[in-house]
Order: sequence, then C-alpha cells, then structure tokens
Amino acid sequence: MSFVMTIEEREAFLAGVHVGVLAVGRDGRAPLAVPVWYSYEPGGEVLIWMERGSVKDKAIRAAGRFSLAVQTETAPYKYVTAEGPLVANDEMPTREQADAIARRYLPADEVAGYVDAALNERTILVRMRPEKWLSNDQGKTEDAG
Repeated sequence: MSFVMTIEEREAFLAGVHVGVLAVGRDGRAPLAVPVWYSYEPGGEVLIWMERGSVKDKAIRAAGRFSLAVQTETAPYKYVTAEGPLVANDEMPTREQADAIARRYLPADEVAGYVDAALNERTILVRMRPEKWLSNDQGKTEDAG
C-alpha cells in the first residue's frame, strides 16, 4: 500500500489552510526553517508575503529556490512538501493579495487591521513554482476496486 498522494490530493492539501515551514539551504550554515503564512491555488505558484531584506528573503535570493512543508498535527497524519525555483521576489503585494493571505489565518474582523499595519514599501511577495513534491497520507487505505 502506498501512502503517497495523487497530484490532485497533494495540490488540494497544499491549498488548504496550514502554517507552512519554509526551508532553504544556506552556504556553510544549517538550512533555514521558519514557519510562514502562504497562499497556493492548485496548479499555481506558492505565494509568501514577507519583509524585504529579512533573513528569509536573503536566504531565498542566495539559494534561488526553496521548499515549503505543510502537515496535519492530528491523526491520520498527512504532509506535503513542494520544492521549486524562486520565480519572483521583487514585487510588492497588492492589497488584494495581502488580504487573501491574511484571511487564511486571521478572523475576518482582524484582516484589515493586520494588513494596514504590515503592508508597506518594505514588503515583498515571493513566488515559487513547485517542481518536486513529497507527500504522505497515513489515512489512505487499499482501494477495494
């Protein structure tokens, strides 16, 4: 029996609301692994909103690629990791993009205030195109047919 998710299952899982763990290699140091809010639509790019010049930004620029891992924390356990190249990291997110990411993680009445405080000329939208995937769904069972 394989616990590997299908393409559709892994993309739907990544599109769900999870705190992601961004992982990126760094020369001569341990890889950076840090929790992040993100957005993803099946077949699209992973979007992460962050501060320009942050440790995350610098590491991603230097490596040119990164991974994002998401998981459940209750049984049956599932996880998906997506790895790919940096597509863009110089654009400031639009208000709509920032709202969409914040809305995934905050109650509706807190989104506007959070975005008002956090969206500024120092923030960037990082885009990654998933190329390599790992997945596991411990809830999968043998097909009867």
